[in-house]
Amino acid sequence: MIPVPPARLAGFALVLMSAIWGYNWVVMKQVIQYVDPFDFSAIRAILGAASLFLVVVVLRRPLRIGAVRQVLLLGLLQTAAFTALIQWALVSGGAGKTAVLVYTMPFWVMLMAWGLLGERVSGLQWVAAGVAACGLVLMVQPWSMDGSLFSNLLAVGGGLTWALATIVAKRMRRSHDFDLLALTAWQMLFGAIALCVVALGLPSRAIDPTPYFFGALFFNAVFATAIAWLLWLYVLQNLPAATAGLSALGIPMIGVLAGWIELGERPGGAEIAGMVLIGAALMLTSLWSIWQVHRLSPKGG
Repeated sequence: MIPVPPARLAGFALVLMSAIWGYNWVVMKQVIQYVDPFDFSAIRAILGAASLFLVVVVLRRPLRIGAVRQVLLLGLLQTAAFTALIQWALVSGGAGKTAVLVYTMPFWVMLMAWGLLGERVSGLQWVAAGVAACGLVLMVQPWSMDGSLFSNLLAVGGGLTWALATIVAKRMRRSHDFDLLALTAWQMLFGAIALCVVALGLPSRAIDPTPYFFGALFFNAVFATAIAWLLWLYVLQNLPAATAGLSALGIPMIGVLAGWIELGERPGGAEIAGMVLIGAALMLTSLWSIWQVHRLSPKGG
């Protein structure tokens, strides 16, 4: 039996992970027929944290972490605020459109890193940011005063929150050495606790315990959290980080296609143009990152 090269397996893992996270936008959209968005956010975060801690124990990764206050802040941003905003956006927003707006995150990270971390921004990155901004305007359509504007802004807010959490994580890794899996589990637990407080404090309708509701919880806890994170760690170990970052292109596009096929969410002309511009900007950013890695790597290495 011929062994499969790790890079090829990592490529398959990347495709599978993108499919799981991309399709989950449809799952998150559908499940709010049966449960309040904040209640679902809290429950999925608790189950997701439990799944990750189980993986940490099975893999015998270190459980102890330092910088607890910073991890708590990360959990409030990455899990609590981000999960609540995207789930709230899906109440009236389409699954595919919300996914694309949330995945403008890399451009917010670039701007925040420039302002907060002093990281240099190249000319090509500015071009990509400008293209993405044009796409964002076409997607959000601020001239439209219908009900979708609020959900669009919530989705963009989710991307901004995700970006801010990324900046916090970057700062943490400068001064502390964390196991990625353990860090993810702890921040998700802290965020889940915050979500539970919010869910308990807000009025909500009773949960409709349908098979789809339980299936959505299982999919989020097992596939979208435990399995997808294991796949992501495997990808990072066997592919360059810049190459792995190309997955950001696949996930929202899968969300758009799944929403179109399963939910009948057919985007309009302006939305399609916005998606194309944002996708092109993400491609430019990813190619620039790959070029930087090759340029800085030793000759022949």
